[in-house]
Amino acid sequence: MQRSRGSWRRGRWTLLLIALICGAPIALSYFTYYVIKPKGGTTSYGTLIEPQRPIPEALTVTGDDGRAVPLASLRGRWLMISVDGGACDEACATKLYFMRQVRATQGAERERVVTVWLRTDNAAVPDKIKGAYPDTRMLRAGAPALAQWLPATDTTKDTDHIYLVDPNGNLMMRFPAQADPSKIKQDVTKLLKWSSIG
Repeated sequence: MQRSRGSWRRGRWTLLLIALICGAPIALSYFTYYVIKPKGGTTSYGTLIEPQRPIPEALTVTGDDGRAVPLASLRGRWLMISVDGGACDEACATKLYFMRQVRATQGAERERVVTVWLRTDNAAVPDKIKGAYPDTRMLRAGAPALAQWLPATDTTKDTDHIYLVDPNGNLMMRFPAQADPSKIKQDVTKLLKWSSIG
């Protein structure tokens, strides 16, 4: 009789322990939501552009060969885009450097990413910049058309940001002015990992 009572008590404690283990995640989630109250619903560093903005079909770009093509012709891979004048000041060069480094750190996935510099004037590109970024597509585009497509903030211009366009040609993310390249890398790595397109 004593052994039966001991087994019954052990069974009750075991059942209680299982209930606690199963209920702990639920209790923790309620505590997190109602007490800690996390802000926002995204873990990305860049700002998601909602709704997505497709590359305008009428937006054309011109290469150094003088040939004008639709920017939409670059669809098919992930595009990291920077906008600046051709003289490329220090802030411009920093963005180009960040884009190159973020792409390079993607390892075997880097071929899925194309870095694009959209120049808004006819100023000659310094030889130093051309030599440092041979893999960056350097194309000319009209400043008004770019400003209409690429959203800035109330306190910034499109030339302050790096933008990300998905392989379907949708503008989907804007990185902050004076961005942290390691955080841009994290976003791009996650997108390449979870996306099968491009």
